[in-house]
Amino acid sequence: MFKDVQLCLLENLFKFCAMQNENKIKLFLADDDAMFLKSMEIEFLQNADFTIETFATGELCIENLSQNPDVVILDYHLDGIDKNAMNGLETLDKIKKFNQDIQVVILSSQNKIEAAVNCLHHGAIDYVVKSETAFIRLKKIINASSRLQNPAKGIKLVYGSDIIYCP
Repeated sequence: MFKDVQLCLLENLFKFCAMQNENKIKLFLADDDAMFLKSMEIEFLQNADFTIETFATGELCIENLSQNPDVVILDYHLDGIDKNAMNGLETLDKIKKFNQDIQVVILSSQNKIEAAVNCLHHGAIDYVVKSETAFIRLKKIINASSRLQNPAKGIKLVYGSDIIYCP
C-alpha cells in the first residue's frame, strides 16, 4: 500500500510539473554571437521563469519551430558564423510563414530607425538595440506580448514559500 501511495504522489508531481511547464513562456533566442547568446540565456534563466532554447543560426531556429515557441528573439544579422546564413529578416519571414502568431523581437547593434521600421513591416513586434538595458526591455516586451497572447502565461514570482503567477 505504501508503494501505491508513493507511486500516486510521484504521478501527481509529474502532472504538476508538466502543468507548470505549460504555463511557462517558451522562448527561442537566436544570435550568432555566442558570448551574447549565453549571457542572454543566463539573464533570462536567473531573472524570469522561461523555457529557453538557443540557436546560433536562423536555420537552426527554423528547424525547431515545431516546438511552438511563444516568443523568438532574433539577432538582426545572424551571419557571423556563416556569411551565407539567413539574416534576421529572412528568418523572421520564415517564422511568420510557419506560424503568424509567433511573436518575434529583433535584437540588433544597429541604432537605425530605418532598420527598426523595416523589421516591423516584416512582422516583428518590436526592435531592441543591444545595450546594457536590452534585457530589461526584452523582459517587459515578452511579458506584455505573452499576456496578450495567452493570459495564463506570465512571469512567475516566488514570495516566501508561495509561487505567484503574474499574468
